[in-house]
Amino acid sequence: MAKFFKFLLALILLPITLLVVMEDGRILLGVLEHLSAAISFILGVAVYAAIHYRYYNFSRMYVFIHEITHAVAAILCGIRIKDVHIGKESGYVKMSRTNTFVVLAPYFVPGYVVLVAMLYLLLNFFADLTPYRQLVLFSIGFFMAFHFIQTFHTLWEADQPDLKLAGGKFFSCVSIVLANMLVLAIVLKILFPQAVDLYGSVRQVIQQTGTGARIIVNYILEKSKELFT
Repeated sequence: MAKFFKFLLALILLPITLLVVMEDGRILLGVLEHLSAAISFILGVAVYAAIHYRYYNFSRMYVFIHEITHAVAAILCGIRIKDVHIGKESGYVKMSRTNTFVVLAPYFVPGYVVLVAMLYLLLNFFADLTPYRQLVLFSIGFFMAFHFIQTFHTLWEADQPDLKLAGGKFFSCVSIVLANMLVLAIVLKILFPQAVDLYGSVRQVIQQTGTGARIIVNYILEKSKELFT
């Protein structure tokens, strides 16, 4: 029954997800217009993609952060960790129980980006890191590309039991895409506050969602009248 309700929830979230994807595309175009400010970030994305597809896929690094993210998410939810195993191509976390957030967290939380941000904030307490902003932007671009490419390949190439455990493939994929797009928008807003109007984007998605909902409701009402007249 729970999977059925999650399936219905995914159906409701699907058009919203598509709207958020399109809005993220608009945000990215806005960032690209400020090329001089975003060049290090874009270079980081390009360098990771080039290395991944030409030389090395960083599989062990991904397995490590994937399983650690499962574990951290579980701890945040008050779940006891029994065992963690990290191999070259796969790993697992044994825990006392689980939930949807714990299961899907590695697929939308860019773990290494979080680590870079935490390191930056920590070091910034002791020294002014403004001169190193471009290096930080490069690192975040590199690890954002790492997260998106690795997540895509993990979901595309393997039959992930996580998706079934979270509530089914359809629900999981819609949730993962939506969460990743929200995370990307937030990251871009933090990195390029002048180029990204996050409030305007949220308002735009809400307005488009409302318009779409009214169209659907009106269509249903019209069809209902036809059936009963």
